[in-house]
Amino acid sequence: MVRTLCATDRNVLGLCLDAIRNSPLPVGIYDRGENGIVKVSHAVYRRVVEEPNVVMIKDSSMDPERRKLALEARRRRPGLTLLNGDEFHCVDDLEAGYDELLLGGGVFNGYLAAQIMKAATEGDLPQAERLQAQMNRIMFAVCGGRKITCWLSGEKKLLVEMGLLTSWRNYPNYPLTPSCCRAIRGVLKTEREALFPYRRNP
Repeated sequence: MVRTLCATDRNVLGLCLDAIRNSPLPVGIYDRGENGIVKVSHAVYRRVVEEPNVVMIKDSSMDPERRKLALEARRRRPGLTLLNGDEFHCVDDLEAGYDELLLGGGVFNGYLAAQIMKAATEGDLPQAERLQAQMNRIMFAVCGGRKITCWLSGEKKLLVEMGLLTSWRNYPNYPLTPSCCRAIRGVLKTEREALFPYRRNP
């Protein structure tokens, strides 16, 4: 018989602490906040990020309260690395003191992400915001618009068109719509410098 646990704070915290404390390796936390399948409350999150074996947090929550809790944990444990994981909202976390970015779309937006980090580190927030707006335009075009209907399929299709992959097929079977394909072709024309920053003759 399989025992099913309800996602109460007590159960979620118990599962997290058991995994963290029994891991032979340092642990990184990927926090998706309200976007996660299992909702982790602020109270549980606060306990989890204080664990000594947690050395890194990838924060994709877009939640100012989670950011505050992560920064408080880092003040108490300076070795804790804080990474923003949400391509669409990098600047706020960097401005607040996060260390760097860890983006799923980094396979194609890595150059812009590096420029955003550089601008934020140098205190040029207007430039960081301009670069963020540019990256958002690319991301929305590649991933199927504001509803993100072609998340992984669009990203892989772009990589096919860039000559880096041979297929856009994906295990979750995200669709690839005609409108997304048109948007990707448009991005390849208008954003070549950002997508191929080191290619002299693309």
